[in-house]
Amino acid sequence: MMRDLSLLLPEMLLSLTVVFMLFAEMLRAARLALAIGLVGLALTTLLTLPLLGSDTSVFGGTYRIDLLSGWAKVILLPGTALALLMARAEIAGQDREGSVYTLLCLVSLGALMLAGMGDMMLLVLGVVLTGLGSFALVAWPRDDAATEAGMKYLVYGAVTGSVMIYGVSFWFGGSGSTLFSELGTLDGKPLVAAAGLVAVLIGLGYKAALVPFHFWAPDAYEGAPVSVAAYLSVITKVAAFFAFAQALRDLPADTGWPLVLALIAAATMTFGYLAALVQTNMVRLLAYSSVAQSGYFLLGIVALGASPLDLPSVIVFGAAYVAMNLGAFAVVMVGGRDLEDFRGFGRARPMTGVAMVIFLLSLTGIPPLFGFVGKVLLFGAAIEAGYLWLAVIGILNTVLALGVYLRVIVPMYQAGGAAPEGRKVGLPLATVLITTVLVTLLMGLFTEIFPG
Repeated sequence: MMRDLSLLLPEMLLSLTVVFMLFAEMLRAARLALAIGLVGLALTTLLTLPLLGSDTSVFGGTYRIDLLSGWAKVILLPGTALALLMARAEIAGQDREGSVYTLLCLVSLGALMLAGMGDMMLLVLGVVLTGLGSFALVAWPRDDAATEAGMKYLVYGAVTGSVMIYGVSFWFGGSGSTLFSELGTLDGKPLVAAAGLVAVLIGLGYKAALVPFHFWAPDAYEGAPVSVAAYLSVITKVAAFFAFAQALRDLPADTGWPLVLALIAAATMTFGYLAALVQTNMVRLLAYSSVAQSGYFLLGIVALGASPLDLPSVIVFGAAYVAMNLGAFAVVMVGGRDLEDFRGFGRARPMTGVAMVIFLLSLTGIPPLFGFVGKVLLFGAAIEAGYLWLAVIGILNTVLALGVYLRVIVPMYQAGGAAPEGRKVGLPLATVLITTVLVTLLMGLFTEIFPG
């Protein structure tokens, strides 16, 4: 028992952080809640570092302390801290400000459960915990757009979650256990394995905004505060892919699940960029861009057990994605929600404009930026797993990606545009921009610190 609890110190500290933040919000001390959150996230990350080399589990295998769960904390917790700073820049002084900070950390706790789950019950708990907090965050502004977005998100999440809970019961019935490590016993039971797979695809596919489970994302991102949209686009999404890896790596490959995911990956990449090409709202454009990036994540999941690059590629791209997508949304907070707001933006705000170019080129996969390194590893994993055609589709979609992001970059430096007013870049937002730019620029040169 003591050994298990010692390995769960980061999760327990984050839980205590959420409790203390809740107390601070009850006292209407929003700045105190923010400070507690930032300190708690930093300490939790530090407690994780000694555990990065672990490969074990706790409480009978229900929660894994391994490569994925360790790096999930190192990636998602600093990402949550940056999201807190973005929220501070956007909603400071508003009613229920501290509630937003508390919910962000609470949803991150659910995200860590998904990333380390070894049991179907933790899959359900992680999906519910991340979902309930996310619904409230989207609806926080209390205006018509946020209310509609929150309701759509709630209904869609409730339906997909219910289907997932029902479907994974087939895995339990077929294997006789709720542990994912026992899924190998489903070999020879293709219908049972397929039923559970469909359920997990629906439950986690909606979290990850995979086609065809992506419909909620553009509306939810547009209705929510930009900082919340940024958070949902990275933290819960990366956690969902780590959860995919935890759930599927013990599932027999002869059930055909790698091919199913490969087809979904191809459709997700292509549809996401095609939809983004016609958007005039920056938040919706980045929402569909986020859908497309989900397709790239699946290249590493498809390669599970068939390539040594499988988990390292997902981890590296996850770290890159958190930095460059949070940075892009941070620039949107400065420039405005409409594409027209960015006309002349690069001339009026040179430093922020350069930052946006860096983020968008990294999302495209241009070397030597961090996003390029992550995508190269994903392509390598897919090729080694025998999915050359999928890697080719991913590379071809880079052309579409460039078309999407040039729609933002080119107007930013066109002459004759009205100088945009935008938001003042205070200390919280400046911290986010500087951090994400440095990570996107430099971490591609230091990928040896990551596994594999």
